Amino acid sequence: MPAQAGTQANPLRVAIIGSGPSGFYTADYLQKQPELVVAIDMFDRLPTPYGLVRGGVAPDHDKIKSVTKVYDRIAANPNFRFYGNVTLGEDITHADLLNHYHAIIYATGAQTDRHMEIPGENLSGSHAATEFVGWYNAHPDYRDLEFDLTQKRVAVIGNGNVAMDVVRILASTYGELSKTDIADYALDALQHSRVREIYVLGRRGPAQAAFTNPEIKELGEMAAAEVIVRPQDAELDPLSVEQLQIEHDRTAEVNVQILMRYADLDENGNGDSGVEHKPRQIHLRFLLSPVELIGTDHVEAIKIVKNELYKDDKGALRPRPTNEFETIPVGLVFRSIGYQGVPLEGVPFDERKAVIPNAQGRIFDPSGNHHVVGEYVVGWIKRGPSGVIGTNKPDAQETATMLLEDNTNSKLLNPAHPGRDAIESLLRERKPDFVTFNDWQLIDVVEQERGAALGRPRVKFSRIEDMLAALAERKASAASTPNVAAD
Repeated sequence: MPAQAGTQANPLRVAIIGSGPSGFYTADYLQKQPELVVAIDMFDRLPTPYGLVRGGVAPDHDKIKSVTKVYDRIAANPNFRFYGNVTLGEDITHADLLNHYHAIIYATGAQTDRHMEIPGENLSGSHAATEFVGWYNAHPDYRDLEFDLTQKRVAVIGNGNVAMDVVRILASTYGELSKTDIADYALDALQHSRVREIYVLGRRGPAQAAFTNPEIKELGEMAAAEVIVRPQDAELDPLSVEQLQIEHDRTAEVNVQILMRYADLDENGNGDSGVEHKPRQIHLRFLLSPVELIGTDHVEAIKIVKNELYKDDKGALRPRPTNEFETIPVGLVFRSIGYQGVPLEGVPFDERKAVIPNAQGRIFDPSGNHHVVGEYVVGWIKRGPSGVIGTNKPDAQETATMLLEDNTNSKLLNPAHPGRDAIESLLRERKPDFVTFNDWQLIDVVEQERGAALGRPRVKFSRIEDMLAALAERKASAASTPNVAAD
């Protein structure tokens, strides 16, 4: 049985795979243990940290992105190291982790999207919202994608916050977007967009919509877009009325109130009233599910079915299709019906739930019906894609608590090479262009300088080779500038 780790002579060595919010909050909780010395190495396949805070949060939500200041403080701990541009399974293996750490925490998130599984889904013009989000956020994986913004009518399937972000970016003006850190190529493409009508389709009713109050309110505050809700779409069915009365869900109640105001505007403020329409319209529709994307080579229309709500055997409201159908001409479709995790080398995976099986963060191997010693999971890859950034705090604490309990009971790994120098030596051999946190901060400065020249918060690098080239240039410049002593 391995000795308990956590002393100055024998630090508790923890590897965190993934550098999004869940990984940083887990590191923070471990760092705050007063009687333990915890040495944390965080790995990410990109040279840039922060996960979806950088690559997923909408460009116009800069206040949300300010949470990275907290992560910078965590990274400043002398027992924390970041190794970016390092891919698990290529540059470092599962076996390497077992050989160098007392504990491994997977914080890899939900990296792909769910499919609608309907005819025509693979037509040109049909995309995952994750692709569009990554594209406009300058994520290297999506930088070279193309979206046909010459289309005038677009359908967005789903009405969670990601769907609202997609809608808002599509409906924003150049003036609104040019103040943000949106990818420069996306800014240019959206400036020339011909999109005029956006249909947002939710499979359940207004009271079950997944967007939050701020997200739905923002749509009504746009410079050149108006929200259209038909009165019949805002009206609640008896089961939804009952649900609100029983559950007193304040978010749902306020969502319904906002939608009813939009419906009142549509009924009284537009149409024949003489009020001029804005150039773009956002149509919020409910109780609808896509059944087919229609087109020969490219999406030309979407066929949808009207749903009705019913109570399942657990009392939850579920949608089911009726015999009422509708076809809406659209040339572009974004599905936003959920993220899902992907398997990792050497780690159990639940294909049905698309998560790593676990009990309170301890990884569980169903094939052997046992916990996997020294391996843990946190965030979306642990619980599925739910919650907001702050949801990861208690989730991280739960996982970290399990790890600390196992350390107390000497139930962690017994690595052959726990020294920090050993892993860094291995990386220098296999991946000499790995990126440290100090390196990232240099890249960060360059991005901000690029933005300042254009009156923007930053202009992001969207290619890894460009990040590394900028880093090398900045390092070379610093090395060639002699220190000037004060007189």
